Amino acid sequence: MTAKTNETMKNGLAAAALLAGGIGAFGVGLMTVLSEASAAIKTAITFYAPAGPLSGKTTIGVLIWLVTWAVLGYLWKDKDVSFGKVVVAAFVFLALGFLFTFPPFFLLFEA
Repeated sequence: MTAKTNETMKNGLAAAALLAGGIGAFGVGLMTVLSEASAAIKTAITFYAPAGPLSGKTTIGVLIWLVTWAVLGYLWKDKDVSFGKVVVAAFVFLALGFLFTFPPFFLLFEA
Protein backbone atom coordinates (compact mmCIF):
# COMPACT_ATOMS: atom_id res chain seq x y z
CA MET A 1 0.00 0.00 0.00
CA THR A 2 1.11 3.52 -0.66
CA ALA A 3 0.72 6.28 1.83
CA LYS A 4 -1.35 9.31 0.89
CA THR A 5 0.49 12.59 0.84
CA ASN A 6 -0.72 16.14 0.71
CA GLU A 7 1.88 16.98 -1.90
CA THR A 8 0.42 17.99 -5.25
CA MET A 9 2.11 17.80 -8.59
CA LYS A 10 3.22 21.08 -10.12
CA ASN A 11 1.60 21.95 -13.46
CA GLY A 12 4.31 24.27 -14.80
CA LEU A 13 5.77 21.85 -17.34
CA ALA A 14 2.37 20.96 -18.79
CA ALA A 15 1.38 24.62 -18.92
CA ALA A 16 4.66 25.47 -20.66
CA ALA A 17 4.05 22.81 -23.31
CA LEU A 18 0.50 23.98 -23.94
CA LEU A 19 1.34 27.67 -24.17
CA ALA A 20 4.40 27.01 -26.34
CA GLY A 21 2.21 25.12 -28.82
CA GLY A 22 -0.13 28.07 -29.12
CA ILE A 23 2.74 30.50 -29.52
CA GLY A 24 4.34 28.26 -32.16
CA ALA A 25 1.09 28.19 -34.15
CA PHE A 26 0.95 31.98 -33.88
CA GLY A 27 4.53 32.11 -35.18
CA VAL A 28 3.58 30.16 -38.31
CA GLY A 29 0.63 32.49 -38.87
CA LEU A 30 2.71 35.59 -38.31
CA MET A 31 5.34 34.42 -40.78
CA THR A 32 2.56 33.78 -43.31
CA VAL A 33 1.28 37.34 -43.01
CA LEU A 34 4.78 38.83 -43.06
CA SER A 35 5.77 36.86 -46.15
CA GLU A 36 2.70 38.18 -47.97
CA ALA A 37 3.40 41.74 -46.86
CA SER A 38 7.04 41.80 -47.86
CA ALA A 39 8.78 40.33 -50.89
CA ALA A 40 12.09 40.59 -49.02
CA ILE A 41 10.79 38.46 -46.16
CA LYS A 42 9.28 35.97 -48.60
CA THR A 43 12.68 35.60 -50.26
CA ALA A 44 14.56 35.46 -46.96
CA ILE A 45 12.45 32.63 -45.55
CA THR A 46 12.63 30.47 -48.68
CA PHE A 47 14.99 27.88 -47.21
CA TYR A 48 14.16 25.19 -49.80
CA ALA A 49 13.26 26.50 -53.26
CA PRO A 50 10.80 23.75 -54.33
CA ALA A 51 8.70 24.45 -51.21
CA GLY A 52 9.05 28.22 -51.42
CA PRO A 53 8.48 30.35 -48.33
CA LEU A 54 6.48 27.54 -46.70
CA SER A 55 9.81 25.96 -45.75
CA GLY A 56 10.76 29.04 -43.74
CA LYS A 57 7.30 29.62 -42.25
CA THR A 58 7.17 26.14 -40.75
CA THR A 59 10.84 26.04 -39.75
CA ILE A 60 10.60 29.36 -37.93
CA GLY A 61 7.30 28.32 -36.33
CA VAL A 62 8.87 25.11 -35.02
CA LEU A 63 11.89 27.03 -33.71
CA ILE A 64 9.60 29.51 -31.93
CA TRP A 65 7.71 26.59 -30.40
CA LEU A 66 10.87 24.79 -29.23
CA VAL A 67 12.55 27.87 -27.79
CA THR A 68 9.36 28.98 -26.04
CA TRP A 69 8.81 25.49 -24.62
CA ALA A 70 12.41 25.30 -23.38
CA VAL A 71 12.34 28.75 -21.76
CA LEU A 72 8.89 28.39 -20.17
CA GLY A 73 9.66 24.83 -19.10
CA TYR A 74 12.81 26.00 -17.36
CA LEU A 75 11.05 28.94 -15.71
CA TRP A 76 7.93 27.01 -14.66
CA LYS A 77 9.32 23.52 -13.95
CA ASP A 78 8.79 23.72 -10.18
CA LYS A 79 5.86 26.10 -10.20
CA ASP A 80 2.12 25.78 -10.00
CA VAL A 81 0.77 28.27 -12.55
CA SER A 82 -2.78 29.43 -13.18
CA PHE A 83 -3.66 26.72 -15.69
CA GLY A 84 -6.95 28.34 -16.70
CA LYS A 85 -5.19 31.53 -17.77
CA VAL A 86 -2.56 29.53 -19.65
CA VAL A 87 -5.26 27.57 -21.50
CA VAL A 88 -7.04 30.77 -22.52
CA ALA A 89 -3.78 32.38 -23.69
CA ALA A 90 -2.76 29.23 -25.60
CA PHE A 91 -6.10 29.07 -27.41
CA VAL A 92 -5.99 32.78 -28.23
CA PHE A 93 -2.55 32.31 -29.81
CA LEU A 94 -3.79 29.19 -31.62
CA ALA A 95 -6.87 31.01 -32.95
CA LEU A 96 -4.75 33.92 -34.17
CA GLY A 97 -2.35 31.49 -35.81
CA PHE A 98 -5.24 29.86 -37.66
CA LEU A 99 -6.66 33.24 -38.66
CA PHE A 100 -3.30 34.40 -39.99
CA THR A 101 -3.00 31.29 -42.19
CA PHE A 102 -6.51 31.68 -43.63
CA PRO A 103 -6.08 32.93 -47.24
CA PRO A 104 -8.80 35.62 -47.20
CA PHE A 105 -7.01 37.14 -44.21
CA PHE A 106 -3.33 36.91 -45.21
CA LEU A 107 -4.07 38.01 -48.77
CA LEU A 108 -5.21 41.35 -47.35
CA PHE A 109 -1.50 42.02 -46.76
CA GLU A 110 -0.36 41.00 -50.22
CA ALA A 111 2.45 43.26 -51.45
